[in-house]
Amino acid sequence: MDDRAKRIRKGRSRGKADTAKVDLTAVVVAVSENEPCVLTIGQGDTLPSGPLALEHRSLQSGLRAWVEEQTGHPLGYIEQLYTFADRDRAGTELEQRVISISYLALTRKEHAAAPSRGGWQSWYDYFPWENHRAGIPPMVGEIFRPRLLEWADGADDEATRLERRRRAAIAFGFDDRPWNEDLALKRYELLYEAALVEEALRGSNLPLPVPGKSMVSDHRRILATGIARLRSKIKYRPVVFELMPPAFTLLQLQRTVEALAGRLIHKPNFRRLIEQHELVEETGDTTTETGGRPAKLYRFRHAVLEEGEVAGAKLPLARG
Repeated sequence: MDDRAKRIRKGRSRGKADTAKVDLTAVVVAVSENEPCVLTIGQGDTLPSGPLALEHRSLQSGLRAWVEEQTGHPLGYIEQLYTFADRDRAGTELEQRVISISYLALTRKEHAAAPSRGGWQSWYDYFPWENHRAGIPPMVGEIFRPRLLEWADGADDEATRLERRRRAAIAFGFDDRPWNEDLALKRYELLYEAALVEEALRGSNLPLPVPGKSMVSDHRRILATGIARLRSKIKYRPVVFELMPPAFTLLQLQRTVEALAGRLIHKPNFRRLIEQHELVEETGDTTTETGGRPAKLYRFRHAVLEEGEVAGAKLPLARG
């Protein structure tokens, strides 16, 4: 066999490995009973997803089709989240590289035309350390701190040890640093790097990872990306109203923001912020469903969308 024939044969055998498969993955979020929920399939360990096909008119139409087929839930608001293309993103050696284009979708459970075939899970089932509404979760100090410090001190050189300690302190609020709710993705990636989450331990006999339900492939990383994006975005865009019913009380709005941020908010300052940016308007109706005296009902003031971003609307967090 001459050199040219060998090259052709080698190229044919490598053809599948040299191609890439494109998957569309959805982080579909709703808030129900003051819990931020994500729509899943399978055993609650998989985000709705599917390959981009020739019949899909666009990436978004393909995503919508897969989510509705797998869960029965139509999508409203969506935005592109991130493209994941790392060679080891699936955690196994594959013959074909898989590129996942992920989207963040905001909805309400009642938007489903029929009972959903997917399952809604609290995103704190996967990231229990992200919920600080009842205070700092004990696992942060009792589990994360000693294990992350052990990982940091296991580095080969002093510079790396110091850098790992600094990253852990910033991410998890060690050494009297403030907790930053926007760093959800950085926290998960740090735990992955330190081999403290199940996804980093597949196929090994290392000790059990930290608490938190795992997901297939890198879906928990994609979910963490969606959480970080949404927590950041609610501070400068009125996307939270995509998760609200047409009419709501200001307390319901506050509880929804708290659920997403994983932090409690100072009530008077929050209402002052809402008024300052003229985000809502009264409907003229009241409700007694909250208990106590009737509470005014509000709706989102859609003119806000034409007036630009809610610039610098920092969450008025309650003091711990």
